[in-house]
Amino acid sequence: MTCVLEKPEVKCEEIARVGRARGTILVVDDDHEMRDLLRDLLSEEGYDVASAESGEEAARLLETWSYDLVITDLKMSGLSGLDLLHRMRETRPQQAVILITAFGSVETVIDAMKAGALDYVIKPFKSEALVIVVGKAFERIRLQEEVVRLRQEVAREYEFANIVGKSRTMQEVFKLVQRVADSRINVLVVGESGTGKELVARAVHYNSPRKSGPFVAINCAAIPETLLESELFGHVRGAFTDAKTEKKGLIEAADGGTLFLDEIGDLPLTLQPKLLRVVQERAVLRLGATRATRVDIRILSATHQDLKEEMRARRFREDLFYRINVLQIDLAPLRKRREDIPLLADFFLKRHTGRPHGDGAERPILGFTDAAMTLLLNYAWPGNVRELENVVERAVTLAREGKIGISELPPALTGQHDAPLLMDQMLARAVSLEALEGEYIQRVLQQVGGNKMRAAQILKIDRKTLYRKLTDLHRAKPIP
Repeated sequence: MTCVLEKPEVKCEEIARVGRARGTILVVDDDHEMRDLLRDLLSEEGYDVASAESGEEAARLLETWSYDLVITDLKMSGLSGLDLLHRMRETRPQQAVILITAFGSVETVIDAMKAGALDYVIKPFKSEALVIVVGKAFERIRLQEEVVRLRQEVAREYEFANIVGKSRTMQEVFKLVQRVADSRINVLVVGESGTGKELVARAVHYNSPRKSGPFVAINCAAIPETLLESELFGHVRGAFTDAKTEKKGLIEAADGGTLFLDEIGDLPLTLQPKLLRVVQERAVLRLGATRATRVDIRILSATHQDLKEEMRARRFREDLFYRINVLQIDLAPLRKRREDIPLLADFFLKRHTGRPHGDGAERPILGFTDAAMTLLLNYAWPGNVRELENVVERAVTLAREGKIGISELPPALTGQHDAPLLMDQMLARAVSLEALEGEYIQRVLQQVGGNKMRAAQILKIDRKTLYRKLTDLHRAKPIP
């Protein structure tokens, strides 16, 4: 086998083994015996190893070659290992480096770790110990690569292209998202349940300079009020009976990124002044603490409620509203932008036909029949875009091939219920008006997935009235 090498001291058979190597390593040491020992030891472990006899030679190699890991002696004539590490940080900030030194002073180790070294080994060392250190280094490298890959996948999931819609209202949403992404202003996303408020918030984050930072989403309606303060703001040890240790809250977890407060209209009134301080000062006071912690966060909020009505009812603070609502993005319900339904249906069809189902097969679905699309267009979509995706996913699961037809759509769209039509059934059984009302309330709640706020909006009654009717319903006898 003929081999022309630009990397010094790499054997031809090692080049042939690159395809199945556990990873690539550059060994840097001005002691040729140590250099050969490391190369042979790590090659036997399955790594593809190159070597350089000085820091200057290693720097030249790193200009043209990429290595998973660099192992360098600290004390070398000319460019030292620490100097090489600093130089790599300028040109290859993510390069993984292990330092080997016989001068294992605490100061040297601290300087190396501050400069970004992944680990260090002190001479003399056992071969087994070095192999373990290198193995752990590659575990961290693979983990970091996986984190980068997952972040890239998440970022692609929330690109502007994945917010689908050709209607005028959605085009306005696209423009607003693009305009505010690079800013730091607080944004409030308003829309019914299922319209995609979190999708818009994530699009703002992943198209902003903060995209490499965390996106922390908090559903203010999902966390019990008794736990919400501790979850949001954190606590110090001894703040309450079960506070055995100090805990960082979700707001602090968003430091360097974006905090998304979903369903902020459901935030208890007692916690709103404390959140107002976070919004105003970008500082968090943990439960039981006496000193606030500074946080670098961008705040995005969302609600399906009319916060102005909540302010009039004194359930939401006016000062907090104007702080979180520097700019408002309104998402129209799907029934008011029906021209987006075919586009969304096709988008969800492509998403779910590419996923294997229970039998392990992918569905070769080509689209929707005209009759099926007519039903999709004429349906009221109380669950909005989320409900449409569920309907398409269900249809893909049931369909075998060709196009999705009426038979693959749920009864809510086709009207083909197992029971007779509701009104005819009630007339035949001489049901009272009170019982009929109870049946309708139950059907509405079922349709909106138990969302009482949305049910109250459909029924045109306030929440207190709905709660009272539900209490009466539970006390009443079943419909005969």
